[in-house]
Amino acid sequence: MFRTSIAGSLPKPGWLAETHKLWPQWRAEGDALREAKADATLLWIKAQEDAGLDIVTDGEQSRQHFVHGFLEQVEGIDFQHKVEMGIRNDRYKAMVPQVVAPLKLKGRVHAFEAQLARAHTTRKLKFTLPGPMTIVDTVADRHYGDRRKLALAFAELLNQEALALQADGVDIIQFDEPAFNVYMKDAAEWGVQMLERAARGLNCTTAVHICYGYGIQANNDWKRTLGEEWRQYEQVFPALAASTIDQVSLECYHSHVPPDLMALLKGKDVMVGVIDVASDVVETPEQVADTIGRALQFVAKERLFPCTNCGLAPMDREVARRKLEALAQGAELARRRFA
Repeated sequence: MFRTSIAGSLPKPGWLAETHKLWPQWRAEGDALREAKADATLLWIKAQEDAGLDIVTDGEQSRQHFVHGFLEQVEGIDFQHKVEMGIRNDRYKAMVPQVVAPLKLKGRVHAFEAQLARAHTTRKLKFTLPGPMTIVDTVADRHYGDRRKLALAFAELLNQEALALQADGVDIIQFDEPAFNVYMKDAAEWGVQMLERAARGLNCTTAVHICYGYGIQANNDWKRTLGEEWRQYEQVFPALAASTIDQVSLECYHSHVPPDLMALLKGKDVMVGVIDVASDVVETPEQVADTIGRALQFVAKERLFPCTNCGLAPMDREVARRKLEALAQGAELARRRFA
């Protein structure tokens, strides 16, 4: 019961990149940067194992940003002439690359870090990719002229890389779709369909992560406008429940998401966010176990996977490490309570 994992990202060490930033600049380049990325990946795999997590990730140490780390290996995207664009329905502004021609992969995207991680852990390995709708919301389209067409193009490329990651020995492939919590109608109408296209042909476990964003100021400010109940999940969960995706990751602890919305995911594994990524306060094992207990009213024991609310990338490294320990210790306490 209660196999633990994180949403995906972990803080980058100060010798690899700028700290406490969602879009950090690298500290090195060329071979030195590649070596530093490898070192950071192995460091965090060991830290996750030491903390007691059951499912580990590469911590996204080789990616400057969870979306753009994929886009850098895609032809048809102009990174030289970035433009400012509103992200997540203008929640915040960012300089983004432009889609200027038909999209095509240059080659493998994440072979280096996936194969490195697989060679250095015997635990279940999860690897994250950005979802099609979220990518569409993080680039400026100057070619396709239609969000669905652009999403389909990205879904096909994601599928190519996902199948290759499966061949690398990855156990779980997770697509990150925070855009599902912003464009709920589109997510239900075509976003889930594009997600399934990205996961076509996969025999490994497939997952989708839908959160309310990293613990950055713009996201925290947005959350304060959402009222006493956050019901965004209500609009997309039924479509996900009817989909071929195996697992759904959601935000729970310190959120205003009504727990009963988890019942809409009947038949799916549910990664329940029991660790707050918008606070430096480290949860106690008792708080983690209590959150698991509340979720058990709506999720079967064998389908509940304690997780973080979102990625930990902008967080202080030591705080993140202690939160991993709290996650594992809280899940163990919950096993004793609810066995």
